[in-house]
Amino acid sequence: MIKPREKAPNLEINLVNGTKWSLQEQTPENFTMLVFYRGKHCPVCKKQLEELQKKKDEFTERGVNLIAISSDTEEVAKETYKEWDIDDIPVGYDFPIEEARKWGLFISEGIKKEPKHFTEPGLFLIHKDGTVYWESIQSMPFGRSPLREVLGGIDYILKEGYPARGEA
Repeated sequence: MIKPREKAPNLEINLVNGTKWSLQEQTPENFTMLVFYRGKHCPVCKKQLEELQKKKDEFTERGVNLIAISSDTEEVAKETYKEWDIDDIPVGYDFPIEEARKWGLFISEGIKKEPKHFTEPGLFLIHKDGTVYWESIQSMPFGRSPLREVLGGIDYILKEGYPARGEA
């Protein structure tokens, strides 16, 4: 289990635009926010990422870099990027299940038209110093933190200098 205030694991992933993204190369003003989503098969993920697209500027104003990551294949991730309204969100794909386990993400076995295995949702704020600041990990697609509350939390953190919690 990764705890807040610990160094975040290395993370390098291919993006649908043909480039590579590296967590260690990020230089945010305050945080990098990783949004792990279940994949194209998930309508709740579509809603969340499209909301993230609408609120992207609000995160940027707070010094937060964004990325959305799934274990979907390149082909499926590119379809997702084309079909969903997420033009300004970097989308990573082929996130290995074993790497997802290192991040503490829940893994599900597919049913119906889902992939054989995929990650359940997770949201991580990585501090500009490379340590884990905030993590929200779920075993179900439902009940995610509304992004307006995440933004409110970031506002409080920045205003009050509130430390990462959950480290003990």
